[in-house]
Amino acid sequence: MPKCLVEIDKIFKALADPTRRQVIERLVSGVATTSELAEPFDMALPSFLQHLAILKSAGLVTSTKVGRTRTYALSTKGLAAAQGWLADQRRIWEQRLDQLDQYAINQTENS
Repeated sequence: MPKCLVEIDKIFKALADPTRRQVIERLVSGVATTSELAEPFDMALPSFLQHLAILKSAGLVTSTKVGRTRTYALSTKGLAAAQGWLADQRRIWEQRLDQLDQYAINQTENS
């Protein structure tokens, strides 16, 4: 499997979980610490850290550590890859639907 498809798979697998999508939505408004991100979720910190690790592995977030504080930020690279793949799929399906429309018009005119 091509590397770009493996990356896309990791991105969509990461986004498949509602907790991780909520983290992404929170990071849209700016950088946040681990504890700020974990606060709204009713789960143990080690479990939440696994979600952050998956998002980081997929290239959707980046993290930095200053002293004892780790902060997370949204990574546009991962989101851009997903958006590019979705745009390609949209173009393909729009072209197919246009062809179907043209076929239907031709069949109607020939009847």
